[in-house]
Amino acid sequence: MSGYGSGGYGDGAGSGGGSGAHLPQGHPYAPPAPPRGHPNSPPGPPQGQPYAQAGPPPGYPYTQSGPPPAYPYPRSGPPPGYPYPPVHGPVPPPRAEPSRARNILRGLYNPLYAAQRAFRPSRPGIVHDPEVRRLQLWRTGLGLLAWVGLTVTYNAVASADGVQGVAGERLDQSWSSVLVLVCTFPVVVGAFVAAARGGLRRMYLHRTLRPLGSVLAVMGSMGTSALAMAPELAGFRDAVGLPGRIALIVLVLWSIGFALYGIGLSLVHVFRTADIHEVLPPILAGVLVWEMALLDVVTGSYDQVPTGARVAFVLGAPVTVTALSFWELYRLRRDHGLTLRTALGR
Repeated sequence: MSGYGSGGYGDGAGSGGGSGAHLPQGHPYAPPAPPRGHPNSPPGPPQGQPYAQAGPPPGYPYTQSGPPPAYPYPRSGPPPGYPYPPVHGPVPPPRAEPSRARNILRGLYNPLYAAQRAFRPSRPGIVHDPEVRRLQLWRTGLGLLAWVGLTVTYNAVASADGVQGVAGERLDQSWSSVLVLVCTFPVVVGAFVAAARGGLRRMYLHRTLRPLGSVLAVMGSMGTSALAMAPELAGFRDAVGLPGRIALIVLVLWSIGFALYGIGLSLVHVFRTADIHEVLPPILAGVLVWEMALLDVVTGSYDQVPTGARVAFVLGAPVTVTALSFWELYRLRRDHGLTLRTALGR
């Protein structure tokens, strides 16, 4: 019997008062645990703490990973001593937009900045295609070079008066383009707004305020020159005295810079009609350039140029602009899903 109790098959505690005294809790032959408060009951959590703390027991050989005890929150960056720097640097704060009063003050002493604010489209969400704008600049530059070459070849400039005449002719042509555009603008825009359906018509009418403002701005800036040069206003210039004349000269100089730069921006951005819709500038530009070609034929421009060169020069601009307009409409449809039909809500 002793071989089974304490010889080699038992747990060595059979002779001391029960073979299950040292069995773990949960064993089918383990004795029941004594009640709480008994002298032999196992130790529990200390008094005043209802729950035992979670964590490794004392003397646990592995330490827990985490921030040091002195740092209450985990850090978001790499740990100290990390051999690689962070990929993204600190993001700078967004640049604050200048106030309206500051923009007005800047435009008072800088007519070029005022022209940019008046003649460049600025509607939120407008589509900008830098490729088309780059081609428009190339077309404008090449057209200017072709015009200068044609003028020098068939109308030699031999004196300062000739240079002044050529410059005046070019300025008159640009001013004629602006006048034609001013007359064409309400017709094309009015037809576009009238053809729109639903609530689009009211929205487009509201968007026409800025393009109309740019038209009035360029007309008003060109009209200020009459205050300084019109013979009919000589009495007015005498009445304002010397301080008034100085102020009038400053106003005229400001208006000349504003008008010249504004004419160029108006021809490139077609009186900021993109503020109404992106498909309007190529359509209006195509109509305008064919009107200018017809105007050159009616007025007999470039009479000193041979017939073949004159035809090529007169038709070169409208054909080029029309091709560019169709390509711009194609890019708007392909890249941005904007078409004339969707613009009209049809």
